[in-house]
Amino acid sequence: MLVGLIQIRVAFQSLKFKVLDMRSPLLNKLSVIFGPRPPVSWLLLCFVSVLALIAVFGSSSSNSFDSVTSTPVPEIFTNYRRLKEQAAVDYFELRTILSGSSRQRELGLCCKERENYVPCYNVTANLISGFKDGEEFDRRCEVPRQGSWCLVRPPKDYKIPLRWPAGRDVIWSGNIKITKDQFLSSGGVTKRIMLLEENQIAFHPEDGLIFDGVKDYSRQIAEMLGLGSDSELFQAGVRTVLDIGCGFGSFGAHLVSLKLMTLCIAAYEATGSQVQLALERGLPAMIGNFISRQLPYPSLSFDMVHCAQCGIVWDKKEGIFLIEIDRLLKPGGYFVLTSPTSKPQGSSTSMKKRNMLTPLEQYTEKICWSLIAQQDDTFIWQKTADAHCYSSNKKNDVPLCKEGYDAPYYQALVPCITGTSSKRWIPIQNRSSSSDLSSAELEVHGNPEDFFEDLQVWKLALKNYWSLLTPLIFSDHPKRPGDEDPLPPFNMVRNVMDMNAHYGGLNAAFLEERKSVWVMNVVPVRAHNTLPLILDRGFLGVLHDWCEPFPTYPRTYDLLHANGLLSHLTSERCGLMELFIEMDRILRPEGWAVLSDKLGVIELARAHATQIRWDARVIDLQNAIVAEDELSVASQCWICSRVSTGLNQIKQMTKTLMDMLEPELSICPGSGHFRFGLLRT
Repeated sequence: MLVGLIQIRVAFQSLKFKVLDMRSPLLNKLSVIFGPRPPVSWLLLCFVSVLALIAVFGSSSSNSFDSVTSTPVPEIFTNYRRLKEQAAVDYFELRTILSGSSRQRELGLCCKERENYVPCYNVTANLISGFKDGEEFDRRCEVPRQGSWCLVRPPKDYKIPLRWPAGRDVIWSGNIKITKDQFLSSGGVTKRIMLLEENQIAFHPEDGLIFDGVKDYSRQIAEMLGLGSDSELFQAGVRTVLDIGCGFGSFGAHLVSLKLMTLCIAAYEATGSQVQLALERGLPAMIGNFISRQLPYPSLSFDMVHCAQCGIVWDKKEGIFLIEIDRLLKPGGYFVLTSPTSKPQGSSTSMKKRNMLTPLEQYTEKICWSLIAQQDDTFIWQKTADAHCYSSNKKNDVPLCKEGYDAPYYQALVPCITGTSSKRWIPIQNRSSSSDLSSAELEVHGNPEDFFEDLQVWKLALKNYWSLLTPLIFSDHPKRPGDEDPLPPFNMVRNVMDMNAHYGGLNAAFLEERKSVWVMNVVPVRAHNTLPLILDRGFLGVLHDWCEPFPTYPRTYDLLHANGLLSHLTSERCGLMELFIEMDRILRPEGWAVLSDKLGVIELARAHATQIRWDARVIDLQNAIVAEDELSVASQCWICSRVSTGLNQIKQMTKTLMDMLEPELSICPGSGHFRFGLLRT
């Protein structure tokens, strides 16, 4: 059968080239000679010849193999498998050509005004729909989004960001929508900036607007917690921090240097966005506010919540904003509030502080928080570690939520306490000092052995992925990098999104391999909710419905990864084209996407990749450990062209040929080999 498969490949290649030739200018000359339709005789002759060759070589293939004794059996099997799989790839390429239509034309570019377009944040449309009292600034994807499909274009002066860590301190001013006046007037715990030349913005960590700088501010917080320095925060149980209204990301940048995962959230801003600037610096951030809805994180998600001039009136709406912070904080976690409005000014200072804290103290007592430290303009509350406090507190008029209530995907804010009956109610001070969860902590989420096996899978997958982040595979003469080719540098990418994160195994593999990345772990809302495990591991993550756009600005991620997401969306009846347009929006120019999935949906995906003007390649990974039926195929550049007239005969020939060869070209599940599509804008 090996020789027969060779003939099959030759037949497919011959048919493919004939199709491509018919689409060339030569077709016009042939139409003059043969008429508007090509002759059927040469097509039938080709078809009969192919069938004859298959019959002859297929029947004699076993005898041929028996006579060969110099080639080891494993090599024969490998060659046979490779030819069979490649024949399948050739078939799908040919079928894609034949099914070409106007739907597969490349999408056009959006207008210049949409260079920083973020769907679901349209204040005008929200007002028309009746939202008010601040709710018009919320995320509202149910409001119809008008306009045809188009690709968000980068600004004229856009440049590829500098690699980490240089990109943390210097960014290109043309990459973000912000003015010099907005920089100079920005408040909060931020860095003073200066414009270098005309196209760069530099950040200077020691020139802080508050105290003596961000480092001193961080050290002050640690001392208020009774620690010797901020380097002890991790050992004290603080590993994940939610920074509300992060300014230019200075505080988060410093905490990241201390190995603390800090996520910046801020409301959508059409210009001067804190989130866009933080992501441009390579710092974790996403658009988010809780004016009327819960944030898309489960209960007990963060060890510390930080607010420095974040603009929230905490005693508004009967303390419901504090209740949302209580929901997000782990037991024993900290809420740090810095408000320069109470900065000492003469003899009236104490009265001003008293007036500011009185409403807060009333509400924090109701939710079992303790004010453990106060210094200058900074106040630190600690959430109780005793779950019974909420039911036994005499001053507690905030009821407990119904048991099992935890649906935080943009649900309305509720005035009740949640998380007290969770198995994850473990005070942060009682956790293991190791960076990894203990077996007892893992057992809360499932079988620890499953998580260990998952990590081994992703360590091997990452090794394969990383070696392929090279222009070699997209060159005019593409090739798989060999041992003699240098590996991509450890800081090849910085902002990574795992669009279907499962247990967070890819994130863990990045850490073990010491790659200079951070990962936004996304868990689809209707998939198995593994986000609590991801957050307990000290990673960052969010719930998201991929039938909707992601809350981030354009061009904010360097690498997108999705394992099994396409099949999931197909089952949800979401449009894959909308997903690819969204991926194109959030992926920076020359960014990378790695997709793995079942064959059927990948075949659709590779056509969509061509429509959004991506390059794509098919790579065969040897000895990969993957789930059954995992297969991914990427597109070729010529898929989007429309097939010329006169190809019905070839279509019928291909169908007949495939009906005969379907058993030979099927890909067996569980074969232990893995292909993945590697896509780059």
